[in-house]
Amino acid sequence: MLSGLIGWPLLGVLLLWLAPGRWVRSVALATVAVVAVWTGVLLAQFDVHTAGWQMVQSLPWLDNLGLSYRLAVDGLSLPLLGLNSLIVALVVASHHPASRPRLYYSLVLLAGAAVAGAFLAQNLLLFFLFYELELLPLYLLIAIWGGPRRDYAAVKFLVYTAISGLLLLAAFFGLVVLSGAGSFDYEVIAAKKLGLGAQIGLLVLLLLGLGIKIPLVPLHTWLPDAHVEASTEVSMLLAGVLLKLGTYGLLRFGVQLLPEGWRVLAPVLAVWAVVSVLYGSLMAIGQQDMKRVVAFSSIGHMGYVLLAAAAATPLSLVAAVAQMVSHGLIAALLFFLVGVVYRVTGTRDLAKLQGLLTPERGLPVVGSLMILAVMASSGIPGMVGFISEFMVFRGSFPVFPVPTVLAMLGTALTSVYFLLLVNRAFFGRLTPALAELPPVTWGQRLPAVVLAGLVVMLGLQPSWLVRWSEVTVSDWGLG
Repeated sequence: MLSGLIGWPLLGVLLLWLAPGRWVRSVALATVAVVAVWTGVLLAQFDVHTAGWQMVQSLPWLDNLGLSYRLAVDGLSLPLLGLNSLIVALVVASHHPASRPRLYYSLVLLAGAAVAGAFLAQNLLLFFLFYELELLPLYLLIAIWGGPRRDYAAVKFLVYTAISGLLLLAAFFGLVVLSGAGSFDYEVIAAKKLGLGAQIGLLVLLLLGLGIKIPLVPLHTWLPDAHVEASTEVSMLLAGVLLKLGTYGLLRFGVQLLPEGWRVLAPVLAVWAVVSVLYGSLMAIGQQDMKRVVAFSSIGHMGYVLLAAAAATPLSLVAAVAQMVSHGLIAALLFFLVGVVYRVTGTRDLAKLQGLLTPERGLPVVGSLMILAVMASSGIPGMVGFISEFMVFRGSFPVFPVPTVLAMLGTALTSVYFLLLVNRAFFGRLTPALAELPPVTWGQRLPAVVLAGLVVMLGLQPSWLVRWSEVTVSDWGLG
């Protein structure tokens, strides 16, 4: 069952290279549709009242290396698997590249399969292999279909992510050696006990490696360049799903496997989270490029996940999962809408945009969806961003009151920089240079409508989001 989330995209890649050119897009769409249905079946079969692993698959592989093909799902990985299937499907459906579509769709499907494999892997070395597998597709997606400085951004992404993987591999080897487990299987390592000093040393490696992927300040510098040079759809994939590998790893390997060390380092992590939140928010205020605004916004909002993980109370851990899904939906929506504006107007420069909300000749529907998206990101009640951030603050405050209050300033700053963006680009009189904008069809708006619908639906009925994870991660609480 679980292997289908990896196997179907790989089969789709094979069919893409066998199909005639006119069938390429149809094969890609059919593949993501099958994966979406497969994910729906998985959701239907998942028992939300069970805290442990479900649907376990295990096959021996390289026993001498401690590597086995072991997959399972729980309340932490399931919501992220659903998010991954959704974002990959929208990326495929929203864009048909004029050049090399066969390669483009293959890379997107490979990235989606690798992310799904990482979320399902119950062997640390298997997780590492999937973690590294998504590196090459993303590098090529940026390097081939990116902007004018795509080579620089792609190489920077490659170097940073490669360093992240090396640090992660060192931490995994340390876990196996110091615990005497003799295997990279998650359950074998979890049954072992490590001394406090060993836990802290391994956590430092994990935090540095995964901090690059999240990314946390000052390990973040690859992200704005990657987003600016990447195509709209690649930015959706990057912000919507790939950054979550970092926060997922912190919860799975940090909180679960190294709880005593996590408790000792938690105050430092809370401060680190606040720094990321405030830095990302303040940097977003000073940007002129709409895409850089959203990129720095992502840095700030991922800091909320670290704050919730640092507190490690039952509520804050549920909130961390909710914030990951919430950010994935909102960031993907924001990047998609910025991409529509850029495609129609030819610019993302806020100094050159004005009046796009004008009903007659502007982009009133796109502007309305953008207002909804920035309201969600700013934590307005009725949107999924509000409930996830409220849960983060409510769950973290009893443990870290001062860092939580400081992190709340990030919500206020989010309102500031997104108000500046919307006011400059969408309100006022439409500039003469933008007087004859080409129409945007409903088909071209469909991904934004789907994401906006989920943002509102989960905001009005948050139990549909938190029910998957609350039984699982509540048991991990350290506070």
